[in-house]
Amino acid sequence: MAEPLSQSNPLPSGLLFAFRTSLREPVELARRQPLAFTGCLILLLFLFCALFAPRLAPHDPAQLNLAARLLPPSQAHWFGTDELGRDVFSRTLYGARISLLVAVAVVGISLTLGSALGMLAGFYGGITDTLVNIYLTNAFLALPGILLAIAIVAFLGSSLENLILALALASWVNYARLVRAQVLSVKQREYVQAARSMGAGDLHLMLRHILPNILQPLLVQAAVGMAAAVLSEATLSFLGLGVQPPTPTWGAMLNDARSHIFESPYLMFFPAIALALCVFSFNLIGDGLRDSLDPRSRLREGL
Repeated sequence: MAEPLSQSNPLPSGLLFAFRTSLREPVELARRQPLAFTGCLILLLFLFCALFAPRLAPHDPAQLNLAARLLPPSQAHWFGTDELGRDVFSRTLYGARISLLVAVAVVGISLTLGSALGMLAGFYGGITDTLVNIYLTNAFLALPGILLAIAIVAFLGSSLENLILALALASWVNYARLVRAQVLSVKQREYVQAARSMGAGDLHLMLRHILPNILQPLLVQAAVGMAAAVLSEATLSFLGLGVQPPTPTWGAMLNDARSHIFESPYLMFFPAIALALCVFSFNLIGDGLRDSLDPRSRLREGL
């Protein structure tokens, strides 16, 4: 007589358990952090639009059609057309690519540079701390970040690479000061001293014992930094210092819509909503990470 399926082949039950477990995590996140869960959903939507923009866009975002200029939203053009007859919906989809690319690249570069310099300043102290924390960071903080980025882009020229470099150089200071403060606190902990007494080198201490224990505030700062990078990219593109035409960006679309704000307000409405929702999603994720990683918040929830 054949054995029951659950005894002869335990794989289906194991897969069912894994499936239920994978479903339980987002449900638990939605229950504990509804705003952060909402931010994740919005960000996933923008990521989906950015990755599959060539398939989702009904028209070429750079195709000119002067006979169809300034058409209101319709079935043929969901978001209408701009002053050159380009489809606003397609350009909004492609604009998500630039914004998310700039956000990830800027945060990646500034986080790496700031973490390295902040780690060295906090770990070694002395002249290293003085050079990094007193002279270098204060020199970059002397000017507002957006003005520094404008100066760098104006000097190097308008391009996507120069835009990312300018925003990264303007924002690394926040990560450096945060890492320095965290390292000053963590390097005196017992486990770091124990590892040092066992012969661990400086690099080993920084990468294996200090860095993993200061990641929580860095993740929160990175999420907020991505929101700031999206806004800064839109600002520079609005001023004509970002990615140059015909590449569509939300900031450039807002700049083009200024002269038609009264006759065709949809030209400004749709890219502005996309920009606001993208920044809003990053801020929600940052707030959710801060609340979930804060021990005091977890104690209040009874964890």
